[in-house]
Amino acid sequence: MRLTDKVAVITGASRGIGRAIAIRLAQDGARVVVDHPGENDAAQEVIAAIRAQGGEALAVAADVSSPAQVQSLFQETEQRFGTVDILVNNAGICPFVEWFDLTEAVWDQVQQVNLKGAFLCSQAASRIMRDQGHGGRIISVSSISALVGGSFQTAYTPTKAGIRSLMQSLAIVLGPYGITCNSILPGTVLTDINREHYRDPQVLARDTQRVPVGRLGQPEDIAGVAAFLASDEAAYINGADVLVDGGLFVNLQ
Repeated sequence: MRLTDKVAVITGASRGIGRAIAIRLAQDGARVVVDHPGENDAAQEVIAAIRAQGGEALAVAADVSSPAQVQSLFQETEQRFGTVDILVNNAGICPFVEWFDLTEAVWDQVQQVNLKGAFLCSQAASRIMRDQGHGGRIISVSSISALVGGSFQTAYTPTKAGIRSLMQSLAIVLGPYGITCNSILPGTVLTDINREHYRDPQVLARDTQRVPVGRLGQPEDIAGVAAFLASDEAAYINGADVLVDGGLFVNLQ
């Protein structure tokens, strides 16, 4: 298995895309740390799924916007597994708010979780990777929203553009240490965030029609790309954006 003996920390891994990535990396041999924002039952379900397929995993509750909790997350990881080889910055929130109703408090919360969280976790993980001298992988889940606007996502889209830019800058800074940094830009993926929205068959049909491959994404579509970027096969990919959207973006042009 291509990730055997690697240690992977996945933030926001108790559900959705993060859950799928955690399970996939474990399938590929990684020992996985499932970070979650206090969703203990959901996190333990992910741990159970990984252990059921013979994998090894640890659940840690940590708010990625808190420097102290991020420090504890990586301390627990080192205490349990001895190192960090892979970081997947996946934790994020996406409130749908009309521009004139957007409050400073909501704006700040989205920036703190989505962008500051990626900064704190990337810095903590890269310090471990640098000091241990074995290189590593930092993969951040950005979004197609980093490339296009969203009328009800005016707090969210800047964070996803910021994550993309952060990975590009870190690719330059950390490349000499053997640490590659890349972004995954999902298109429309069915998760708990939008599942209720797509219960309306007309909305589902409209948005599916926009995707050339004829379906919306599943978390597993993103997980497969993350597993590749985490592997040695992707050693020469650095500072890249991987758009995983079924062709939605090119169809918007």
